[in-house]
Amino acid sequence: MIVGWLGFVLLAVMVGGSVGTEMLEDEELGVGETKEADQVVADAFAENAEETVLIQSRDGATADSAEFRAAVDDVVKGLEATDNVVDIESPYFAGGQGVVSQDGRSALVTFEIPDPGEESELTTEDLVEAPLATVASLSDVHPEFRIEEFGDASANREVTEAIEDDFRQAEVTSLPITLVILLIAFGAVVAALVPLLLAVTAVAAAIGLLGPLSQVWPVDESVTSVVLLVGLAVGVDYSMFYLRRMREERGRGNETGAALEVAAATSGRAVLFSGVTVAVAMAGMFFAGASTFTSFAVGTIAVVAIAVAGSLTVLPAVLASLGDRVNKGQLPFLADSEERVKRESRVWGAILDRVLRRPVVAAIASTALLLVFAMPALNLKLAVPGFETLPDIPVVGTYDRIQTAFPGNQTPAEVVIERGDASDVELTIGVHNLREEVERADFVVPPVTVQFSPDHSVAVVNVPIAGDGTNDASYAALDELRGEVIPATVGEQPGLEANVTGYTAGSDDFNELMEARVPVVFAFVLGLAFVLLLVTFRSIVIPIKAILLNLLSVGAAYGVVVWIFQEGHLESVLGFEATGAVVSWLPLFLFVLLFGLSMDYHVFILSRVRELYDRGESTDEAVGRGIKSTASVVTAAAAVMVAVFAIFATLSSVIFKQFGVGLAVAVLIDATIIRGVLLPASMKLLGDWNWYLPRALGWLPRIGIGERPSVGAR
Repeated sequence: MIVGWLGFVLLAVMVGGSVGTEMLEDEELGVGETKEADQVVADAFAENAEETVLIQSRDGATADSAEFRAAVDDVVKGLEATDNVVDIESPYFAGGQGVVSQDGRSALVTFEIPDPGEESELTTEDLVEAPLATVASLSDVHPEFRIEEFGDASANREVTEAIEDDFRQAEVTSLPITLVILLIAFGAVVAALVPLLLAVTAVAAAIGLLGPLSQVWPVDESVTSVVLLVGLAVGVDYSMFYLRRMREERGRGNETGAALEVAAATSGRAVLFSGVTVAVAMAGMFFAGASTFTSFAVGTIAVVAIAVAGSLTVLPAVLASLGDRVNKGQLPFLADSEERVKRESRVWGAILDRVLRRPVVAAIASTALLLVFAMPALNLKLAVPGFETLPDIPVVGTYDRIQTAFPGNQTPAEVVIERGDASDVELTIGVHNLREEVERADFVVPPVTVQFSPDHSVAVVNVPIAGDGTNDASYAALDELRGEVIPATVGEQPGLEANVTGYTAGSDDFNELMEARVPVVFAFVLGLAFVLLLVTFRSIVIPIKAILLNLLSVGAAYGVVVWIFQEGHLESVLGFEATGAVVSWLPLFLFVLLFGLSMDYHVFILSRVRELYDRGESTDEAVGRGIKSTASVVTAAAAVMVAVFAIFATLSSVIFKQFGVGLAVAVLIDATIIRGVLLPASMKLLGDWNWYLPRALGWLPRIGIGERPSVGAR
């Protein structure tokens, strides 16, 4: 089994490396009208990268001065002499007057970098190096001017490097932190390494299998990081559950084989059904209607399935081979792990005893606290992530300066007009009427520019709109453009079809999609989770209560994310500037991920409670003993998750900070308030009603997740 597992991992990695990973194209990331417009542009225009050079006076010189014109001319000449530069536009060329700021102190020179083609080994990020070097040298030549470059290729190059540095930091930090927590939990080097190695190999195999899977479902570039997070979390959790139960049985006098039989029948079954529940939650993302969510679903389901398979096959094989050698390398100050577990159980025991003595007070107080945490989520505002969410790198500063000098220039609404069955004349008239109308509109910040495709079948009208892209002013401008201006101009020409894309349109379309799809995703995840828990525990109360508790946990996490990142609290502590919105894909992704991961603890704890109940203990006794006996391993497993997720809160991108804080807070709440207070309090209040199953459902199969095999000490 061990050899087979290693062979599988190596084969997956090799296949992934040979096949390669198919990434989502930019035009595939949008939704609704935005996606349609982006696809039209991608088909009609060459996939050249657009670049902009900002020339900004430091000493007050304006565009009509000789020194300003000399600086701009030098930029144009330098770019003309540079490789991989085409279609240069200067403010001093005919028709270029629109690229000078209103105060005259800033000007833009634009150019394009040709698409290297699919057969080329180079990318536009490689080709942009030459013009970047040219612009940097011109900046040295003209110190009285700020001369810097921003655009598709240069921004992607710098942002990609910053994000890769962030991920390397997260990866390098997460493994040592996980190992330290496991050492504390088990007190032995070998026992700590087993869960970590299983998780790492599961992640490696899943990332390898993303190659062939991506040929069917192209993936988002962030999917490998999501796979790492989820794989590390569930892989370590499942191994800890299994290993802790085996060591517990060995402590009772059972031989290794007998201990593994008990672990397989109890923790093993809990791992299986927990993994199925997590996979079901992740599958909810298939119904979100966005390519990014589909790729996240593929990656997370793959790594969960592999982690479960490893936990049920190679993990017991490794433990059987190691036997008591799993306790090798005990740390002197942590050697007496059994005594430490007892101390931890006593701490949780003290908490649980108080909760079970006053379950009404505990239930009301904990629920009220979670509702307070969740309250800010009522004002949740979503936005597609823009440059303001990126790390503090030079290209972001350039973007901000261009936005300040040319409001709306970098986040315009792009009206994409297809000629269709209309004539070229009708297309020209439609574009002319639209341009005249928007130039008179209050919500537009000139200049308005137009670009026709080579075959004149598509026109793109760039309309810089008011606002910062995601505030009320921007959305109001978009509504007026889509609802009034376009129908009154382009809509009057038969055969023309107009769709709007851009940053604001993308955010608006994504928000509308989420409003429509979130109920579907929630219904799918909650419905299947209900069925799985109903069958697993043969109780109609357990799944209803589990769903309510998990929704409270997720709601509290939403509230904390909104309070911090949307309302701007703890900015100095976490090192960010609030954007006034939460990343658009985060709430739905947090829901499915947190709902799935929280089920790990729920199934594991309840399986132990059910085991004790089926052995004749009362519900009160089973709840007390079951939660106390699982408290230490759940605490350690949660500590691993919280630590790994918290690492992302230290990264430079606001997107990763929101992601890390949301996950860390939710897991912390789930492992403490939910599992330590609200779960036992509610079970105490319900008593034997916890196990109520209507007679009409008596036909449900008996899975026996809490059944302990009849093995004795050998």
